[in-house]
Amino acid sequence: MRANNLTLLTDLYELTMMQGYFKNPTNQTVIFDMFYRNNPNGGGFAICAGLEQMIEYIENLRFTEEDITYLRSLGIFEEDFLEYLSSFKFTGDIYAIPEGTVIFPREPMVKVIAPIMEAQLVETAILNIMNHQSLIATKAARVCHAAKGEPIMEFGLRRAQGPDAGIFGARAAIIGGCAGTSNVLTGQMFNVPVLGTHAHSWIMSFPDEYTAFKTYAKLYPNSCTLLVDTYDVLKSGVPNAIRVFEEMREEGIQLKNYGIRIDSGDLAYLSKKAYKMLAAAGFDDATISASSDLDEYLIESLKAQDAKINSWGVGTKLITADDNPAFGGVYKLAAVKDADSDTFVPKIKLSENTEKVTNPGNKTVYRIYSKKTGKIKADLICLADEEFDPEETMVIFDPVDTWKKTKVLGGTYELRELLVPVIKGGKSVYTSPSVMELRDYCKKEQNTLWDESRRFVNPQKVYVDLSQSLYDMKKALLEEMSEKAL
Repeated sequence: MRANNLTLLTDLYELTMMQGYFKNPTNQTVIFDMFYRNNPNGGGFAICAGLEQMIEYIENLRFTEEDITYLRSLGIFEEDFLEYLSSFKFTGDIYAIPEGTVIFPREPMVKVIAPIMEAQLVETAILNIMNHQSLIATKAARVCHAAKGEPIMEFGLRRAQGPDAGIFGARAAIIGGCAGTSNVLTGQMFNVPVLGTHAHSWIMSFPDEYTAFKTYAKLYPNSCTLLVDTYDVLKSGVPNAIRVFEEMREEGIQLKNYGIRIDSGDLAYLSKKAYKMLAAAGFDDATISASSDLDEYLIESLKAQDAKINSWGVGTKLITADDNPAFGGVYKLAAVKDADSDTFVPKIKLSENTEKVTNPGNKTVYRIYSKKTGKIKADLICLADEEFDPEETMVIFDPVDTWKKTKVLGGTYELRELLVPVIKGGKSVYTSPSVMELRDYCKKEQNTLWDESRRFVNPQKVYVDLSQSLYDMKKALLEEMSEKAL
């Protein structure tokens, strides 16, 4: 992504609309919000990811001669518009929620303030980048939560939907909590741990399993995890692994980062039997790693069965977010300002489906934390110029069921504004942390959730409320639109 020009990574209608605005100048500055409507996997939260790549995309946005030549060949763009594109650059402002942050439905993850043609062009790429990585980071957070602190290795490259999905999916998975990835290119690009053992083909290429294990142990004595299910886990694999470990011990090799991996069969039963065999031989500290189409539900079940597994390799169902393959983020117009005005005019999208009615205006998001517990009490979407004093009592209410109200006593809570500036005047004003720093931050973020909001089945909802001013604005616009429709 860093090397490629992604300017044409857009839907055709973004460019045809741009030409329409160019031919019918409005000189409007607009605000678009990116948000999502429902948590993936039926969960209680999501994880924001992809911001670093979004910033890189914006900074490198330009139409090359080859791009202009291709657009000309389509026969739908006029020369004066193509001339405009040849010197195009993004000049607007972008605010975003930092990567690794816990997020909830309907609150803006990204806010774009820019001339309308610029804001329109970047829609598709922003959605593409942020939707994918946020989806995989969220799935990873769930998988890691199921493992209860035991390391998750991301093993999904060969099953990802293409190279970019494998590279940036692995990046997002580590932000979500994975200990490392098998993807060497991701390791190089983002300086994250790369992990792996060997395949069944290694075992099968030798005359026997013991010779294969012995050869591998000589090559990697300080990182010796042996795959024991090529032939028979308990009758062949584990006994041969124990034999090799005993020989290493007799040779004075300090056993560290060693163990076995099981990739098939009844993982609960096999791991418990394997542990007894290893412990009896004096290797009770050996890692027992498992793979084989794992996800958060299977890991949670294996933990409940007291499986003796303390390291997990998760591939297909993580890198593809198997049970929820799309994040569902959208990009909607929220406000418009004419060139001769200092004030944004709020805009609202109506729909027969009430959840698709948008929140109008220039907005920001505050997170309300309990001082006593450090846990999230609620999120508050409000107008960008609103100010709140945490020493004053706040009454928040559900924007749909408005009778549901909560009083937050002054002095008992803290506020944090989630949207931060990342692009100003077309240039980055934000330094992205390293992926491993984002991983640590994401772990702290998840610890601000109550356990009830992290469970996989019927999680407790974290409320996202509207300020009174924003609610009144939205209500007035709905009334106005309703009157016009009569």
